[in-house]
Amino acid sequence: MRAVCLKHVPFEGPGAFATALTARGVSLERYLVPQDGLPKDGGDLLIVMGGPMSVNDPDSWIAEETEFIRSVILAGKPVIGVCLGSQFMAKSLGATVRPGKALEIGMTPVRLTAEAKQDPVFSTLPESFDVFEWHGEVFDLPKDCVPLAGSDIAPLQAFRYAARAYGLLFHLEMEENGIESLCRECAPDLTKTRLTAHHVKAAALPHLPQLHQIADRLIDHLLSPQR
Repeated sequence: MRAVCLKHVPFEGPGAFATALTARGVSLERYLVPQDGLPKDGGDLLIVMGGPMSVNDPDSWIAEETEFIRSVILAGKPVIGVCLGSQFMAKSLGATVRPGKALEIGMTPVRLTAEAKQDPVFSTLPESFDVFEWHGEVFDLPKDCVPLAGSDIAPLQAFRYAARAYGLLFHLEMEENGIESLCRECAPDLTKTRLTAHHVKAAALPHLPQLHQIADRLIDHLLSPQR
């Protein structure tokens, strides 16, 4: 099997998702967009990562990637969108992406929706759990999608389209070196929220094993044959 990962900055990679894929013998192709261009297809699983840009930016590559993601989703292929990636998914399915009430950085509690109790992945999770966040924009629920989780700042934190396309505003895949890179490369965001890199990292590290377990469960679900 073959997975494809779209990155938007060098310091935001697939992390624990890559670990889960390697453990299952799945190859992973990585594309840094827009520098590398878009792949010919979404493979057997498409993972769309985060980045500091906005899906509302006027750059032509934003529109091209949005259409590419839409085509993969509508073809019924498994998709995971993380942070900016989930915003790409939401926009590609016709939803509005807009600035949130505040920057959401570091560990944040999210609550499952009633619909999540019927989801094959989210139904196994506690009704409330902490996730790692780093975003300023939020989105409305796209048409024909299922809401799965929300927080005080972002009422919609996760959604599913059809059976196997998941948009996650939060980061299940984040590893320690990824947190360090975000804190270094996006330091102005820390200043705005009056947080320190030490605080963000110290608060997150105890939660990473649980988040990685969820990431592994999601990969397992998306790679399993459809019943």
